[in-house]
Amino acid sequence: MGPTTFRIKRVYEPASDDDGVRVLVDRLWPRGVKKDAGRWSAWWKELAPSAELRRWFGHNPERFDAFARRYRAELDAAAEAAGRRLAEVGDAPVVTLLYSARDEAHNQAVVLRGWLSER
Repeated sequence: MGPTTFRIKRVYEPASDDDGVRVLVDRLWPRGVKKDAGRWSAWWKELAPSAELRRWFGHNPERFDAFARRYRAELDAAAEAAGRRLAEVGDAPVVTLLYSARDEAHNQAVVLRGWLSER
């Protein structure tokens, strides 16, 4: 098998057959989503931005570059946890990172996908 492809998708979008392993990457449970919905394989909340960083960012696109730098530093510090989570998905060809933010370009899943793809 080749390397894993990481995709991102809003948690509110319907699941599709080409999503592969679906992983929720928000620290907080998404609004309006039932906990027993079973639309993903895992919840990687420990790889989501810290509560402090999330509040500071506030989904303000003007802060996204600084947010991405700070979040990457948090991810670097959590590299061991990330390694365990990646081991859980094994050789899956596709892993879809699910997020709840409305902004599809400025959110933690965009940063996490880049960080994971570099590993």
